[in-house]
Amino acid sequence: MANPPNAAPLPVSHPDSPHTWSDYYDLMAGRPPRETLLRSLSLFDAEAKEARVERFVGYAVDLGCGEGRDTVELVRRGWRVLAVDGEPEAIARLQSRPDLQAALAELRLETHVQRFEQLILPADLDLINASFCLPFCPPDQFPALWQTLTHALRPGGRMCGQLFGDRDSWAAYDHMTHLTRPQAEALLQSFTIEQFEEEAHPGTTALGEAKFWHIFHWVIRK
Repeated sequence: MANPPNAAPLPVSHPDSPHTWSDYYDLMAGRPPRETLLRSLSLFDAEAKEARVERFVGYAVDLGCGEGRDTVELVRRGWRVLAVDGEPEAIARLQSRPDLQAALAELRLETHVQRFEQLILPADLDLINASFCLPFCPPDQFPALWQTLTHALRPGGRMCGQLFGDRDSWAAYDHMTHLTRPQAEALLQSFTIEQFEEEAHPGTTALGEAKFWHIFHWVIRK
């Protein structure tokens, strides 16, 4: 598929993109965890405080973990984590991080290379973190992926992440999933919605290319 006229540059996931995932991982190195993850963890901690427990520590999946910016935060807080990514290089980079070696040795951190269409998750997860990865699931596979995620989450568990809106520049590419606001709200309506924020503005990608961003940031509780 050619780059449509007046569209933003191709996403890294597109086979014709001039950039590679290596370029993206290099730019993400050292960046802080996503705000939606921090919001989820603060909600768990608030519940723990009400139960007179210092901090909640659970079992999380970091879906589309990349080089590990969110995985590191979960491990730092004592969580057990399954880090999943479809790119072998992402998992290799994560496994080589000095700040994750203790967790790997203690088996508090597991890693899997799995693509969306092959995703298998353990049951009764406390948290599924899906930072900026779900839009890269092809539309025809997205309903099955969402069902896999919702079934793996325990009652009271949380899921957080981002969805891309229909006004996003990359909506021109049919291998990605983009939703209207009503579609995004309908997707989340069977959960308790603890955060739902819409962002729409011109900007740049992590690789410095011009792009119009249309994003839904959300935290939900089952």
